[in-house]
Amino acid sequence: MKRYFYILFFLTIGFNALAQRQMVRNLTTFDDKRLHFGFTLALNALDFNIDHYPTIGENPKFNEFQPETIGGEVINGNKQIRADISTLTPGFTVGIVTNLRMTEYLDLRFLPGMSFGERKLVYNISVEDNNSGDTEFYSIKSTFLDFPLLVKYKSKRMNNQRPYLIGGFAYRIDISKTGQEDLVRLKPFSSSVEVGVGWDSYLQFFRLSTELKFSFGLSNVLDSGPKETQLQTYTNAFSQLTSNMFIFSFHFE
Repeated sequence: MKRYFYILFFLTIGFNALAQRQMVRNLTTFDDKRLHFGFTLALNALDFNIDHYPTIGENPKFNEFQPETIGGEVINGNKQIRADISTLTPGFTVGIVTNLRMTEYLDLRFLPGMSFGERKLVYNISVEDNNSGDTEFYSIKSTFLDFPLLVKYKSKRMNNQRPYLIGGFAYRIDISKTGQEDLVRLKPFSSSVEVGVGWDSYLQFFRLSTELKFSFGLSNVLDSGPKETQLQTYTNAFSQLTSNMFIFSFHFE
């Protein structure tokens, strides 16, 4: 614990020394622009916040279907079925930056883009998908159209550096294939709240912003179950799914 404290202490001293040292200031009038544009390259990781029924029999839809046999076991109403994202899978995001200066310390940012990602659901029962056979997990691939609208709160500029906080809301449309044959079907539309931190670096010809942002889903993206050729148990175990995303971005403006 002391080791981490010392590392943080010396990093803080280093940043303060860098900020106080006299340097040639780049892009001195950049922040005076009323409107400017740029582009974004980012890495992302998709996740789910999963709410399960205590037992699958407590799902009102359970009695609508015949008992199913999975891995040689007959699934009855007392069965507890759980699923989780075992590991986060890296994805990719590209986007456009539109920045409106509101005050010296506040900007309004619209960052439309496209995100590609994957989530791997691991169950406490074997996964039997009629499309791909038996697997260790069920893969859900998504391609999102992103429409985040965010407020950026900036600190005072320190030479060529400027840390900031960011937050707001995002609306997403999943344009990937989510047909009736999918084992777990998702709704194409979702909304989320986003918060993050970042660091502006004023270089000679452009501003580079490094940003870590967290997106927390507000809406239930779980759709109705798959068609009858697929097993219903994997969807019936859930009462709600919300979509989360972690995004590490580089903004070039």
